[in-house]
Amino acid sequence: MMKLATMLAAVLILLPMLLSTWAIKGTVAGGVGVNYGTRATTLPPPADVAQFLARDTIVTRVRLFDADPLLLRAFAGTGLAVDVTVPNGVVPRLARLAFARRWVRENVAPYARATNISRILVGNEVTTEANRTLLLTLVPAMQNLHTALAAHREIKVSTTHSLGVLATSAPPSAGRFRDGYDAAIIKPLLSFLRATGAPFMVNAYPFYGLTNDTLDFALFRLNAGAMDDGSGLAYSNMLDAQLDAVHSAIKRLGFGDVDIVVAETGWPSAGEDWEAGVGAGLARDYNKNAIRHLGSGVGTPLMPNRTFEVSIFSLFDENLKPGPVSEKNFGLFHADMTPVYDVGILTAPETVEPVSTKVTPAPGPGPAAVTRRWCVPKPAADEMVLQENIDFACGEEGIDCSAIRPGGICYEPDSVQGHAAYAMNLYFQSNGQHAFDCDFGQTGVVTTADPSYGGCKFM
Repeated sequence: MMKLATMLAAVLILLPMLLSTWAIKGTVAGGVGVNYGTRATTLPPPADVAQFLARDTIVTRVRLFDADPLLLRAFAGTGLAVDVTVPNGVVPRLARLAFARRWVRENVAPYARATNISRILVGNEVTTEANRTLLLTLVPAMQNLHTALAAHREIKVSTTHSLGVLATSAPPSAGRFRDGYDAAIIKPLLSFLRATGAPFMVNAYPFYGLTNDTLDFALFRLNAGAMDDGSGLAYSNMLDAQLDAVHSAIKRLGFGDVDIVVAETGWPSAGEDWEAGVGAGLARDYNKNAIRHLGSGVGTPLMPNRTFEVSIFSLFDENLKPGPVSEKNFGLFHADMTPVYDVGILTAPETVEPVSTKVTPAPGPGPAAVTRRWCVPKPAADEMVLQENIDFACGEEGIDCSAIRPGGICYEPDSVQGHAAYAMNLYFQSNGQHAFDCDFGQTGVVTTADPSYGGCKFM
């Protein structure tokens, strides 16, 4: 039976959320941002996107996943804060100050006067990459970029982390970083953030910690809650628990004063039949409640009476992303900039077709049908390992990888993830579509979503 204190705490925390008639705009003191990914075949022009966000939404911040000049120019004059991500493959080169200065000269200086570049994010989830060179060059790269930005001191330097950087996250008060990473990487990183006034940025996704039993807990619905016996505090939602686990880990290293920002969070509006909790109605509920809660000033049990900056992932669906169907369907807006569902960030809310909040059960037995399947890389797969997968698959007799060679129909976009998806799928199909033929050292996943695009057809 649930402890009385847990029930009371859950009700007290959720009651204002359930009864409030405030508009979301009045509760976002921490700021609302969006992650603007571009791995899709049909997207609106960047200039139109920038004007739409500045004119028709309450969004105050946009994160870009590279320093694309077209995107940087598009946000000129909008006033929106822009976070620019340095791709992971570039990070080791930034360990040389000369290259860091060159990078700033080419990717920041030409745009900083007109575009409100707020942060440079050095890599994405580097601290959970199985790449020693990348890990050891992360903090030196951040330090060098900070030095190279001497003429643009208003621009902060940080990096984003997945929850995989934690060795322990439950209960939240026991949160700690992975052994070996804590002293060698995270502690110097936190020291840099404190010295420069930059935040610790975390990608927090309750969706990925979801089970059928914790759906209400993840969606901020009324639920039984969870008690942290270490702190004696009650939790009524999963996002608070995740953020407090990060706070505990940071505080354990002596840096409890470093601010925490939610760099990414979101929920997919569609997914595979076997993926629990996907759906537009559930995505709407999660994102709307996350924005409202983090901007409400309630805070979390370990960080009370404060707001959090939060950026939703993502602005648009991205059909070129590898992985299961859910990975491609985190978008808030369609390509024509009409909402997939309404999370309350439009300044003039549009009428959106009602969406169901029910979880669709798996289909029961029926007539036998042929299910088409493909093999693609897992979203977090290391690029060095994926390159090895390409070399292995394309080296096998009977595997023709000419389509992903320069000039080939599937060469663009020129990315390791895209090329690996094509090569791994060729191997998978050529060997009979067995699940083990898509394992690739646990970096592959079988999907029923056709990854073909344009003229590039996956067999």
